[in-house]
Amino acid sequence: MREREQLRRIDLNLLLAFDALMAEQSVTKAAERMSVGQPAMSASLARLRKLFGDPLLVREGRQFVPTARALELARPIREALDTIESTVSAHRAFDPHTDDRTFTLMASDYVLLLLLRGLLTELEKEAPNLRFTVRPIAPGFTEQIHRSQLDLLFYPEELVPPELQARSARLFTDRLVCAVDRNHPEVGERLTEEQFRTLPYVAYDGVSLQTISELRLRDLGIDRPIEIRTQSFVIQPLMLPGARLMALVHERLGRYFAGRVGIRLLAPPFSIEPMSEAMFWSASADADPGHRWLRERVLHAAMTMTRPGDIDPTDVSH
Repeated sequence: MREREQLRRIDLNLLLAFDALMAEQSVTKAAERMSVGQPAMSASLARLRKLFGDPLLVREGRQFVPTARALELARPIREALDTIESTVSAHRAFDPHTDDRTFTLMASDYVLLLLLRGLLTELEKEAPNLRFTVRPIAPGFTEQIHRSQLDLLFYPEELVPPELQARSARLFTDRLVCAVDRNHPEVGERLTEEQFRTLPYVAYDGVSLQTISELRLRDLGIDRPIEIRTQSFVIQPLMLPGARLMALVHERLGRYFAGRVGIRLLAPPFSIEPMSEAMFWSASADADPGHRWLRERVLHAAMTMTRPGDIDPTDVSH
């Protein structure tokens, strides 16, 4: 009975306010997130403090940080909100021709160019009222998925952190191959191990996140010095024409640019395991009809992106 009496003191907006405060760790930003005034959010924080008998957010310098009790509450409250959202969404109709909605995606420019660009062009005609925000891969995506701030994350399965508790579906696999200038004066029909280790190397920089190339080279015990770092997969092949540079690129991306700029692809001088690209989403979105529709469209686009036989694994060089 005592637990029920305590539950009567809680309304859903109060839990939503707690979730916003934990996500933003700022009364002002939490108020903006929930589209309420700052005094209203301050009042919600005061009610939450009384309810849980804890300050929840305490000031350290110029910012607020959550207390141990707040961190303890954050995950179960988020899961409870996810369950409520999933239950409500499961019975919500979705019509792509008329629905007005925004989906937020996080993907590398590699995935954006080869998979999402064509798909989003198709969806613009099929679902004219839908909007899509595509963010670049950046640290913090685990929390954004858990808090349903991202609808879909596109990321290599091999690099997923263990704390990412999310639904997922594999989209496609891709090999890593070497790319050089088409008329590279030092590279013949095959790239030697010595050339791989000594040619100036341009690599994608994961910005505080490990990359699939770094993982694969580390697995092989190869410490490859990097001369140039880019924050774009697409820039890598564009740096190669007319230069002594060498890059390790996704084969699909390399083939896309090999027909457009003066580069050629070569098999690495040692065996490198392929990578698997997948999409991830929060459990709360699993039964959402609109989200399910989008996932199905992504899966279909991935299946038709490269048909069997388009890539001969025994013939990489151009």
